[in-house]
Amino acid sequence: MGITLKDVASRAGVSRSAVSRTFTPGASVSKGMRKKVEQAADELGYAPSALASALSTGRSGLVGLVADNFRNPAFMPIFDQFTKDIQDRGLRPLLVNLSGQDDPQAAARMLRQYSVDAVIVASSTLPSGFADAFSGSELPVVHAFGPAHASKTLHVTGVDNVALGRLAAKTLAARGYTDVHMLAGPRDATTTQERLQGFLDEHQRFTKQTYSYSQSYSHAAGRVEMAGLMAKDTTAEAYFCGDDILAIGAGAALRQGQLRVPRDVGLLGVNDIEMSAWPEHNLTTIRQPMDKIIAAAVNLVCEGMAAPGGPCRAKFFDCTVVERGSLRSED
Repeated sequence: MGITLKDVASRAGVSRSAVSRTFTPGASVSKGMRKKVEQAADELGYAPSALASALSTGRSGLVGLVADNFRNPAFMPIFDQFTKDIQDRGLRPLLVNLSGQDDPQAAARMLRQYSVDAVIVASSTLPSGFADAFSGSELPVVHAFGPAHASKTLHVTGVDNVALGRLAAKTLAARGYTDVHMLAGPRDATTTQERLQGFLDEHQRFTKQTYSYSQSYSHAAGRVEMAGLMAKDTTAEAYFCGDDILAIGAGAALRQGQLRVPRDVGLLGVNDIEMSAWPEHNLTTIRQPMDKIIAAAVNLVCEGMAAPGGPCRAKFFDCTVVERGSLRSED
């Protein structure tokens, strides 16, 4: 048998209700009583039951963390920080992998079955319908890395991806590139569409500006797409890749084709993942302030849980270029 609340009350010499109040957030209990109960609990190895708390308060303390990017190395540090930030608020993350799923309503139903108190959609590649499916659940819903237009129905945190695309084009132009290509992510991803829009907005800076899509944000997709472009003899002077892992895959194809970065071809990525700084890649990239985006998402979830029904809010942050060695020097 496990240690019970009654056992702690007996060891501390207090009532069971005093023990219950001690472990109930926000309940009134004196410092002396709290110290006595916590000491008894530590001696016995007692921890309050999250299930029992959920039954008594009507709150599970679970935050659904929904994503479909578990194979992308860029998202491992993101999940790490999300789970830490959620746990630091006394909540518990419930990871939901939507890779390959095409029924947003089924995902929303599953989260409701687990009685989550809030939802964070942590993905830029999910079709908008997935995030929208959660917006009608009467739960606080935040779309991290979501598009600006989603803020009409959901809380959103991220960056202005149109501005990010413009920044990429300006960065390449400043280094004297005139024939540039965007090796974008999946065609239906909102980030792809918005970054491409911003990239093409700067067409007057180049004599040639082209683009293509990849099947996914992955090393293999970047390598395959770049190899296909090289096979068509359409190699540009520089490539703006939809994220760092695509750029690293594209770089592998360039090396296989005996082209050197940056002497023969320039590469620019997005995200500034740890791998991009490795000497064999040395990738110049555009950094998104992931820590700020994640912190803002968790803050919005907690605010929504404390005061449900408030207006949708959007928090967008600026990006910066991280200079390394995959582009020629600025003119």
